[in-house]
Amino acid sequence: MQFSPGDAIRFGWDTFKKRPWFFIGATVIVAVANIAVGILSGTVDSATGGSFDEPTLLGNLVSYLLGVLISMGMTAFFLSAHDNPHGVDFATLWHPNPYWKFFATSVLASVAVGIGLLLLIVPGLIAMVLFMFSTFLVIDRGLGPIDALKASMELTKGNRWPLFGFILLCMLIIFVGVLALGVGLLVAVPIVGLAFAYAYRLLSGAPAQIQQPDARLES
Repeated sequence: MQFSPGDAIRFGWDTFKKRPWFFIGATVIVAVANIAVGILSGTVDSATGGSFDEPTLLGNLVSYLLGVLISMGMTAFFLSAHDNPHGVDFATLWHPNPYWKFFATSVLASVAVGIGLLLLIVPGLIAMVLFMFSTFLVIDRGLGPIDALKASMELTKGNRWPLFGFILLCMLIIFVGVLALGVGLLVAVPIVGLAFAYAYRLLSGAPAQIQQPDARLES
């Protein structure tokens, strides 16, 4: 299956236009959630002798653990929005299952990219492409960390250069959103999220398997 970065972004834009205020609203909810996490982690830092400029280990841990929940919700939301743009609702942003699989997968992928960037940058960029769909596979198929990383590598075969260009294009869109006084992110974020979901669905060639939101934290 051949992947086109332009087709992915076009899909993101076309889908966004179907329910623009809904997608903007979802982005606002995510932004508010991130602000709340920042306030909470800052409170933890203050209580444990740290500060905004010098966060504590505990504060960083709280921020990361809660950030995982936000990332899970966004991944589930954009997959659902791709599959059924008129049926998806805000409740999909709460998708905490399977938390520990997602947590471990995101940590392993981040470590691989981080180490690669330290090794003359290029290996990190390669890892970024190889593992770009790993967390999608956790949410969509319930895979464990190692299986998700392996499956992501398989999905990217034959399209790694186009996917690298796609990542750069998404970064450019987000950057333009930031330049537009930050307000542009209300449009840029959903477009990029929908485009990523499109890329994943196209290359996986699999029907939607995402489960309904579940309030239970299960591994």
